[in-house]
Amino acid sequence: MNKLKNIVSVQWFSHMKITLTLLILMSSIKTFADISEEEKQILIEIYENTDGLHWENKWNLEEPVANWYGVTIANNSVIKINLFHNNLSGVLPNSIGSLKNLTELNLAFNQLTGELPQQISNLEKLTILKLEMNRLKGSLPEDLGRMIQLQELSIFNNFMSGAIPLSIGNLKNLKILNLSSNNFKGQIPSSIGELSNLESLGLFENSLEGSMPSQLGRLIKLKELVLANNQLKGSIPKEVGQLASLEIFQIQNNGFDSFEDINSLKSNNILVFDFDKHKISTLPKFKDINTINTRMADTKFEDENEN
Repeated sequence: MNKLKNIVSVQWFSHMKITLTLLILMSSIKTFADISEEEKQILIEIYENTDGLHWENKWNLEEPVANWYGVTIANNSVIKINLFHNNLSGVLPNSIGSLKNLTELNLAFNQLTGELPQQISNLEKLTILKLEMNRLKGSLPEDLGRMIQLQELSIFNNFMSGAIPLSIGNLKNLKILNLSSNNFKGQIPSSIGELSNLESLGLFENSLEGSMPSQLGRLIKLKELVLANNQLKGSIPKEVGQLASLEIFQIQNNGFDSFEDINSLKSNNILVFDFDKHKISTLPKFKDINTINTRMADTKFEDENEN
């Protein structure tokens, strides 16, 4: 009887050993199959197009994708790519727009060139898009407004040009919009006034012209409004005086000629207010604003011939 028990016990342990081996093997297979082959090929294309061999933190393409630097995977899809300051150079592939479950894309502080793929507007789950401090050129996608989940869009200090698309007003969840230090032209679209959650608007150092849209007065959560170094003109709309949350207001180096209509601005919150005193015929009558004439640095790249 004891001998039979010993045989059964040995068989049970042998079965458990096989089961554990299978589980480990299945787990290993699952690790290697974290994402679809299509998504993996897109990542490889990004790597090859942006000179991955010279990245600061390279990818070992023989390892599971889950081990690749800056890549986050959930539910068998790539959901985040963070390659901030990683020495990327070259052009982003159009296929990046097929990473449909991507929620964050941070490629800031690199040396990316070429045009921003128009397909990037297909990333409708994206909440953060950071491309600042690169050498990107061309225009923003006309259908940028499809990216309705965006909370932060930062493309400052590139060589982007063209008009700011009207569809930007569809990005109702935006809190930060920074398009400063580019070559954007035309007028500030009035649709920006639809961004009711916006806290920071940076359009500094472009070639924007025309008047300041009165619709900006709808941005009740706005804390920073930076429009300096453009070709804007006329009077400041009285609606801007309704921005009760405003803390930073920089409009110097433009053609504004009057502040008469914004004397109602809630000055208790203003920390920085920069304007061209020598150009203004009607100065603001604020009593308790400590106006500060700060100097805004020229942040544009000098070697524009490289773009």
